[in-house]
Amino acid sequence: MFLNSSPFKRLFLMASKPQHLHPIAEASVLTSAKKPRTMTTVSAMKDGFANYTDYLNQFNDKRERVVKASRDITINSKKVIFQVHRISKSNREEVLEKAEKDLAAVTSQYISRLVKELQGTDFWRLRRAYSPGVQEYIEAATLCKFCKSGTLLDLAEINATLLPLSDPSLEPLQINVLDYLLGLADLTGELMRLAMGRISEGELEYAENICRFVRDIYRELTLVVPHMDENSEMKKKMEVMLQSAVKIETACFGVHVRGSEYIPSLGSTNQNYSYMGASAIDLSLHKRA
Repeated sequence: MFLNSSPFKRLFLMASKPQHLHPIAEASVLTSAKKPRTMTTVSAMKDGFANYTDYLNQFNDKRERVVKASRDITINSKKVIFQVHRISKSNREEVLEKAEKDLAAVTSQYISRLVKELQGTDFWRLRRAYSPGVQEYIEAATLCKFCKSGTLLDLAEINATLLPLSDPSLEPLQINVLDYLLGLADLTGELMRLAMGRISEGELEYAENICRFVRDIYRELTLVVPHMDENSEMKKKMEVMLQSAVKIETACFGVHVRGSEYIPSLGSTNQNYSYMGASAIDLSLHKRA
């Protein structure tokens, strides 16, 4: 009965009739549904993947070259540090002159290779590859500067020496603050060894200058490190730096309190004296054991 009424009858007829799209819309739907993948699209994808492959291969090759350059910088910078530790009262000028020449050779031969590889690129992407060598180079350069003038070689001075090695048309490699601070932390360990050597030769004033210098570095870094990003490497080096400062302070304090028992009189041929609270006989027995 309701189906015979005019409104429901029209709805029933509309539902029973097949619905046709507009001819233009119907043609577009059929065309889009049946459109096959063309050779142009496949070729573009192959070209894109080929470009990515070339980029990754070149990047990996560059990384290997940077790692090799960093390793060479580390080895030769250590040689400069060993040269500085040969210093004594009689050969100070000669040793420092040789160390500065060796450091200049490291800069011109090995740092220049690193600069050429990294100039004009994203330095942070390859930082882990070259950071160890840069830290060792900073350690050697700052150690030479301290032994010569008693002052600290700052980051701006180091980066200024790298500018002549770079192509003026490209962005130059500049050592970042983090690597500089990490190298500076390693410097304190070498200064501790240098101070112990100076104490053994009776240069107490020189050792005290080293002690004050290491304390100043540690004090300043304690103000900086808490505000740095999570850097476990720097925090570990801060602990080692504190140990180095304590060792120098303890040695200098011991010399002031019991100096005659630590160091023989200059020019004395008597070898039976105490060093760090132990006699020469005790030390020889300890070495044999």
